[in-house]
Amino acid sequence: MKRLLLLLTIHCCLIALSFGQAAGGRADLKTSGRAGQAAGVAFHSSDTALENAFTWAKAMALHYKGHPGDPVGPWYESALPPRFAFCMRDVSHQCIGAEILGLHRENRNMFTRFTHNISASKDWCSYWEIDKFNRPSPSDYRNDREFWYNLNANFDLLDACWRSYLWTGDSLYLNDPAFVNFYNRSTHEYIRKWTLQPDSLLIRPAHPNAPVPFNIEDAFHRCRGLPSYSEGVPNLKMGVDLVAAIYRGLTSYAAMTAAKGDPKSAAGYRQKADLYREHIDADWWDATASLYHTYYSNDLQFGKTEGEAFLLWFDALKDSVRQRRTIEHLLSMDLNVENLSYLPLQYYRHGYRDEAHALILHLANPSTQRREYPEVSYGLVEAVVQGLMGVDADARTRTVSTLYRAGQPASSAGSQLTNLPVLNTTVTLTHFNSTRSAIRNTGRHPFQWKACFAGEYSQAYADRRGPVKLKKEKDPQGLLISWLEVPVAPGEEITVEVR
Repeated sequence: MKRLLLLLTIHCCLIALSFGQAAGGRADLKTSGRAGQAAGVAFHSSDTALENAFTWAKAMALHYKGHPGDPVGPWYESALPPRFAFCMRDVSHQCIGAEILGLHRENRNMFTRFTHNISASKDWCSYWEIDKFNRPSPSDYRNDREFWYNLNANFDLLDACWRSYLWTGDSLYLNDPAFVNFYNRSTHEYIRKWTLQPDSLLIRPAHPNAPVPFNIEDAFHRCRGLPSYSEGVPNLKMGVDLVAAIYRGLTSYAAMTAAKGDPKSAAGYRQKADLYREHIDADWWDATASLYHTYYSNDLQFGKTEGEAFLLWFDALKDSVRQRRTIEHLLSMDLNVENLSYLPLQYYRHGYRDEAHALILHLANPSTQRREYPEVSYGLVEAVVQGLMGVDADARTRTVSTLYRAGQPASSAGSQLTNLPVLNTTVTLTHFNSTRSAIRNTGRHPFQWKACFAGEYSQAYADRRGPVKLKKEKDPQGLLISWLEVPVAPGEEITVEVR
């Protein structure tokens, strides 16, 4: 056994050396230490095009970090530049990419600004955008009766807070009174005030809380409570993306209440969430086209435009056939960069690995128009870390899970993340290929590593713990995953190989 471990260690070093040569002359991918820590997260790969895309995305994303002296406090650009502002939608979609880049203080502060500004005078909306001067952005706000607001926002932010808790373990997201008030108002008064009950979605008035007198030509009247993120659809009553957002927000709040020891309330929120998902499948599916409608008009007509990406983003599709049809349709569409930025992660998670890889390279390409929009760079960072490298975290059990999703023919190639912040520690993760991975705890706090591998394997060798019988589960697409779980103490490195 000692000889086997020695050979495996030598093999590990040789592979790491080959990674370094392929990536431009680095001799060793294990670059922990002071210099590496100061540089933040880094991605190295034998796929140099992907590595270059990540390097560009990291630099672009950090370029949007706010100045320390700005009145609003720590923040990063997450709106249309150059408004010097952050928007509820964009922050909700950029937050995990920001955590990966070490912008935890920024997330805490921006989420706090949004949760503190929910109010009855705005019918339980917050501010759609807040600028660096700590004011509602003049681009979207005149007063509490006249402002721009997409109704998805409260539920998107609620879900973002839950995902941020799972990634960081920061109890602010569960217990802070302002956050709890935001969650409760959003899942009760907000739904009632904007007529968003499950049985009201297709019969609600177009402008439930319109200013008086109402001016249809004034965007701050007409768009005070848009029922969709699709802003170019006239005469809109409801968007399927809003239905999906409510489903996801309620599902996440159910998980929050369960984590806080209230299983009865959690069951109620899950049941309510399921009603919205059932309406998506019952009311919005076009059997003739085998696609989902994306909006419903005040003329009582369904129609299709952008919006399908959010069905994936909010994980609202449970029928695998309809899921595949939706993805295939998205692959055929000419979408704007905002929608495209959400998709590489979703393609990885749904088994479209080569398509995810190609889209990352497209979005990072200098010839791609509007690639500088902030959601793009943050989305690419998240797609590489959570998509390709398959990193997920669960603060409830202090578990870091990993699954390498390299496409063909790169399944035998290797990639590495260094100085990745997660669960209040840092890790170095190396996927040597699709059957061999290593993780090193370079921080101060222990965690459980759930090492996952796509396919059916009977046993694994985990350093001094092998052979170990593997557990099995299926992913949402029904593909078999083999896995084992091992504790990783500070300073410890574990290597797992499946056979």
